[in-house]
Amino acid sequence: MIELKTPAEIERMHVAGRFVAEVLTEVGRLADVGVNLLDLEHHARGMIKQRGAESCYWDYAPSFGKGPFRNVICLSVNDAVLHGLPHDYTLRDGDVLSADLAVGIDGWVADSARTIVVGTAAEEDLRIIRATEEALEAAIEVARPGNRLGDISAAIWTVACDYGYPVNTEFGGHGIGRTMHGEPHVSNKGRAGRGLKLRPGLTLALEPWLARTTDQIVYDADGWTIRSADGSRTAHSEHTVAITDDAPLVLTRRDAEPLRKAG
Repeated sequence: MIELKTPAEIERMHVAGRFVAEVLTEVGRLADVGVNLLDLEHHARGMIKQRGAESCYWDYAPSFGKGPFRNVICLSVNDAVLHGLPHDYTLRDGDVLSADLAVGIDGWVADSARTIVVGTAAEEDLRIIRATEEALEAAIEVARPGNRLGDISAAIWTVACDYGYPVNTEFGGHGIGRTMHGEPHVSNKGRAGRGLKLRPGLTLALEPWLARTTDQIVYDADGWTIRSADGSRTAHSEHTVAITDDAPLVLTRRDAEPLRKAG
């Protein structure tokens, strides 16, 4: 069931969104050559505990995962793009790191993701990150009353096509509010003018993600981490967005941050 939120409820989601943005900013600041993914996980865990927030990932056990997820943040490196299980890996110069975080505060949830390059950045890595960020902004721009869900999907797809990247449709955006994942599903590929009509109060997590040369995915043995099937590098950008009577409201907006994390 799709639940429309009141302005007061959206503001409560915005509280969670601002905290998600704060944690992702801090994780990006700390991510550096020589830093272990588990250190980033533990730092995020500490911030969540100190704030009195609730991780949406801890004990999460959807049909596509292998058992309960026992971490508070997804950290995906290079050809890994979604649901990266934090593990004993030390970041290297030139690594592409995607961080995805969802938390609840006082019963309301926000979800966001960002991708950066640690140390020396290859232009082709910066390019695919820019593609996901531009696709996300294009999707946000059309998230307005009277438009349709297909307009959002088409906006993402158009940017990906302009960059020459294939698009996977197995995982995409989703409704969000009292829980992390709800209706409707928001595909990253679609046709304008089709699907659910957008109304004020609808809240969506929009998340274009791309692999450089394939739309096929494989899973790690951990049952969670999703990688490009051909080993090509990836990127993932996500914001929680509320549709209002006026302009779209991005609930997880961060201050301007570089795509490259200097090493």
